[in-house]
Amino acid sequence: MKCVALKGVKEFEIKEIEEPKKEPGKVMMEITKSGICGSDIHNWEMGNPVGVVMGHEFCGKVIDPGDRSDLKVGDRVTALPISPCGHCSACLSGNAQFCLQTWNDAVGLSVANPGGLTHKINVRSDMVIKVPTNITDEEVAMVEPVAVSLHAIHLADIKVGDKVLVIGGGIIGLTAAMFAKKEGASFVAISEVNDARGNNAVKLGVADKYFKADQDIIKNLLTEVNEGFDVVIECCGNAGAVSTSLMAVKPGATVILVGVSPTPITIPTVVAVMREITLKGAIAYTKDEFKTCIELMSRKQIDALQFVSKTVGFDEVQKSYEELTSGSSELIKILVDPNK
Repeated sequence: MKCVALKGVKEFEIKEIEEPKKEPGKVMMEITKSGICGSDIHNWEMGNPVGVVMGHEFCGKVIDPGDRSDLKVGDRVTALPISPCGHCSACLSGNAQFCLQTWNDAVGLSVANPGGLTHKINVRSDMVIKVPTNITDEEVAMVEPVAVSLHAIHLADIKVGDKVLVIGGGIIGLTAAMFAKKEGASFVAISEVNDARGNNAVKLGVADKYFKADQDIIKNLLTEVNEGFDVVIECCGNAGAVSTSLMAVKPGATVILVGVSPTPITIPTVVAVMREITLKGAIAYTKDEFKTCIELMSRKQIDALQFVSKTVGFDEVQKSYEELTSGSSELIKILVDPNK
């Protein structure tokens, strides 16, 4: 079967791989939609790991339910792509996202387990979730990134009336801003280097105001919110974004670090010390949060489709990654349809 595999630095190739075989403890599914994630982009830019078939945000149809007696052939499903051990303290506390084994064999993130950029995959049966019939395949493929944002918002503990800054106007930033409003934030700002994305956040209604991430960003933010923000959700991971987070909040405020830098960065920790700022890292989500996002979509309490820019086939994946990293595109989320 065909797949899109990472060939090298900023380079994909379409090639043939073997179809998955029935395995104990696995559900086999046919992929209908798969999303392009920011972490996928990091791997593409670094060209590592070579040969990986990415795509950890997906919707599929069951081909073989394996040991899942509650599933049948044809059921629509998604899954947490992680591979937790199930018995460490993190797993037993319901926080499998920071189990030491969680990312070792993750679907679409490890060479051993192909993700959604192919036609058929095997997924651990305990990670598979059946989805309601009233949400589309496109929405199902959006569950994973939306769950990342929900987890960050839970960690932020936003209070009604809080002023919130979200740094980064990609899918995680926009959905985090959406959830911040739902939590009762009185003012939600978006900071972005890309004008198209920043303005789009306001147009979509998830942010009240856009601030250009330039040399005047701190002055402009603090002119708008004199004492600083109560919460910052940082979704970029670079030194400038994290430094802005620290300098834009009021004393005693909270900064949630969602963005990931593949290399070490330098930040003014003295600001965090002097203002007693709480810094929290946010990685992935809990299984309950993942399920909550499915329920919110099913009950039409959130609109994930507004963030989907377009759907492409395998032959457009390379161009899509180039567009998403151009720095000027207004595209937010691109989905891949293996059958297109």
